[in-house]
Amino acid sequence: MSIRANLDEVRLRITDACQRAGRDPSRVNLIAVSKSFPVEVITEAAAHGQRHFGENRVQEGLAKLQQLPPSDAEVDIHLIGHLQRNKARHAGSFASVQSVDSLRLAEAISRRLDRDLPILLEVNVAQEASKYGFRLDEVPQALEQIQTLERLDVRGLMTVAPEVADPEEVRPVFAALKDLAEKLSLPELSMGMTNDYAVAIEEGSTMVRIGRAIFGERPEAPA
Repeated sequence: MSIRANLDEVRLRITDACQRAGRDPSRVNLIAVSKSFPVEVITEAAAHGQRHFGENRVQEGLAKLQQLPPSDAEVDIHLIGHLQRNKARHAGSFASVQSVDSLRLAEAISRRLDRDLPILLEVNVAQEASKYGFRLDEVPQALEQIQTLERLDVRGLMTVAPEVADPEEVRPVFAALKDLAEKLSLPELSMGMTNDYAVAIEEGSTMVRIGRAIFGERPEAPA
């Protein structure tokens, strides 16, 4: 299938999930994850109405920002992967950083910004050792501290759910993050990827990060 057909299919599934949940589909932003793919896939998807893209690695994202043609000026590239503190100076190059996973990282980003930057706090809801993020119980205090930092606009929360065969197994993960966001009056929830985004939308996600369902399997990294 083509990128255009894949986008149409994903958008249809988003609409279906919103209808099941009684939600407005326009309230869910699709972030096409272009990690590991050439910049040309961004240009092709943008030609079919896709505006938001997600990159996991700082250097790859910066390179694509430089390679985008002027005709793609409306494209937004969001950093959705782990950001090391020694690369915090690059945060302001992105439309947002969805993976702020510690107070120290937030402080490092804040010191290097010359504009306001939307961010999300990454939450390790399932407390997986292999993943970054705040614990659920750490978020309220962290939010209070980060909201005092200059130029950081905390819009909401993000999580990466455990990989499971049945997406229903991670519904409680999404529900827990939605509950916390509501308690903290945070409007944005970035949760749900190719395998589980329909369930995430039913539980209140406002951003879904979809790569494989749009662009196919990622190319293998060079040896």
